[in-house]
Amino acid sequence: MLRALQAQLAVIVFSSLCVVTAPNPHPQGGSDSTDSFVVVLGIAQDGGYPQAGCAKTCCKDAWSDSSKRRLVSCLGVVDPTSQERWIIDATPDFRAQLRLLDELEPADSNPGLTGIFLTHGHIGHYTGLMHLGHEAMGAKNVPVYVMPRMGEFLSTNGPWDQLVRYKNIELREIVADQPIQLNERLSITAFRVPHREEYTEVVGYRIDGPNGSVLFIPDIDKWERWDRRIEDMIAEVDVAYLDGTFYAEGELPNRDMADIPHPFIVESMQRFESLPAQERAKIHFIHLNHTNPALQAGSAAREAIMDRGFSVAGELERVGL
Repeated sequence: MLRALQAQLAVIVFSSLCVVTAPNPHPQGGSDSTDSFVVVLGIAQDGGYPQAGCAKTCCKDAWSDSSKRRLVSCLGVVDPTSQERWIIDATPDFRAQLRLLDELEPADSNPGLTGIFLTHGHIGHYTGLMHLGHEAMGAKNVPVYVMPRMGEFLSTNGPWDQLVRYKNIELREIVADQPIQLNERLSITAFRVPHREEYTEVVGYRIDGPNGSVLFIPDIDKWERWDRRIEDMIAEVDVAYLDGTFYAEGELPNRDMADIPHPFIVESMQRFESLPAQERAKIHFIHLNHTNPALQAGSAAREAIMDRGFSVAGELERVGL
């Protein structure tokens, strides 16, 4: 079934040069079709993979081999019992990711999204909202959950304010650390994280169900700059999708990486290596930049991550809730 889905998606998104890959070889969650779940709909950094304008070694093979392309980082939350579906972040690959949800769990309404949760105002995390506009889907009152500055940004800057005025989207303000009850089985909680806030706040999310929980932090500065211990948050969930934007220092030879603060994967692995094996196994790195060698299956970087008991997120992998 997954192979058929992957083949269909390759056709759908060929024009945007992105395809879905095979799921993680050890997907989480049960097989009961009534179980709620989180599904990974993309693992790449904001620019996707391959990235526009890149003809270097890191992207060269992906331009010629569609099976190596990756969608921008996004999670879907699905409740088959209620036929409700949410996504976390509206990425530039929104079109393909919505189609993925339609194949995984069809919905009767158009666009069939119960809601969209945004993490922040960087291009890979909200610009997919454009597909809801009257030039495209002409959606009606899709709930978009936002922090206060994110809501102000969308309401007062074009073209996003048109989505609000035309009632394509309905902004719903959220408060950090206050759970939102999605339905009788599921809840989601936003929490602030330190990261570049040129336009909006930056948040991560925790998703909770009766049988499981997931942490999602696609963007954050160095772990030590946070006023929380990430280890404590990992201990409380079943799977933690954590910022893996860059593998190591020097990945961008022509830029000062101090200006783009993220925890390098090698730094995260060093910090977490003292955790018990079952805790390290929870950590799935996501939001990988096109330069990140861990994007490549079989690479030394990918092997090092696996050998130390961590994982790289896989598109279509599921975590039961």
